[in-house]
Amino acid sequence: MKEIYKQYRLTSTEEPTDEMLLELMQDVLKAAQESSAKAEEEKRRRLQEVANDIKAWKSNTAI
Repeated sequence: MKEIYKQYRLTSTEEPTDEMLLELMQDVLKAAQESSAKAEEEKRRRLQEVANDIKAWKSNTAI
């Protein structure tokens, strides 16, 4: 666990430092980017699977 998380809790009565906020926001940004990339890859995989299923269906029904 990062030291920043040990120093500050969202329920703390103290205000976070600018450095703490910056590090927390950078971590959130990184997590959001990773999640978005994974979602995009899964979307592409599923679309390719559907395209393959359609192609197989067309070849089986001789359209």
